[in-house]
Amino acid sequence: MKKVFVSNCVEDTKKIAKNFAAQLNGGDVVVLGGELGAGKTAFSKGVAEGLSVSANVTSPTFAIHNVYQGRLRLDHFDFYRLDEAEAEALGLNEFFGDKNAVSLIEWWTNIRYLLPKKCIFVDIKKTGEEEREITIDYEYTCY
Repeated sequence: MKKVFVSNCVEDTKKIAKNFAAQLNGGDVVVLGGELGAGKTAFSKGVAEGLSVSANVTSPTFAIHNVYQGRLRLDHFDFYRLDEAEAEALGLNEFFGDKNAVSLIEWWTNIRYLLPKKCIFVDIKKTGEEEREITIDYEYTCY
């Protein structure tokens, strides 16, 4: 099942993500697609808000993995600087599918074969200066 949303600003993106997060369960793996500056971090902030995370959410570009506690733990990953072998050597794939957490993964294609076969794919496309088209595919096959 796919759903498509239109965001006219950052606050819209966060609201869409917050509503989406209300449907998430422990063990869900969400992979984010979109070019640099598309709004992945804004979407991540909305997901965190929807999971009742009170901490300030930042992009894990340099940290690789940020952890936040809310109604479920949010494991936020960014694999822009890592490949599959490096991620596996660090044991990061052991987080995917944890029943007490939601995994939110940016630049997931770098580690696609470490992911569960079925994920939730969120694709964010820039359609204007502030406008975005956000497609959520609940039955995405990662490989």
